Amino acid sequence: MDELVNGVSVWRLPEAGPLLGNGQSALDLIGESYGRGLDMLTVPVSRLDPEFFRLASGLAGEFSQKLQNYGLRLAIVGDISDRIEESAPLRDFVRETNRRGHHLFVASEAEFQQRLKPA
Repeated sequence: MDELVNGVSVWRLPEAGPLLGNGQSALDLIGESYGRGLDMLTVPVSRLDPEFFRLASGLAGEFSQKLQNYGLRLAIVGDISDRIEESAPLRDFVRETNRRGHHLFVASEAEFQQRLKPA
């Protein structure tokens, strides 16, 4: 579903669907978004491959970098506090990602709407 949130054109992926998180799935999403004038993609946490959150796998970096290369921002929506608590590298990655603001990790839809700013 496409919508405008705080002046940003957002494509929200539904909860149901295949797992995402590698470079090919990012390219598939980029292809689907082509020509739609989108600025940002929101992905529910439940749609991400569990390996995405194990930074040593490289999936998080690969996935987000592909989107960034094609000018598509990413918001991961859902509570990952348990994963952050268990992994210092993930905690640092989320903190740095959110600090920069191009991509976002947010626990809820309300937080997404509050933190989303035009690029």
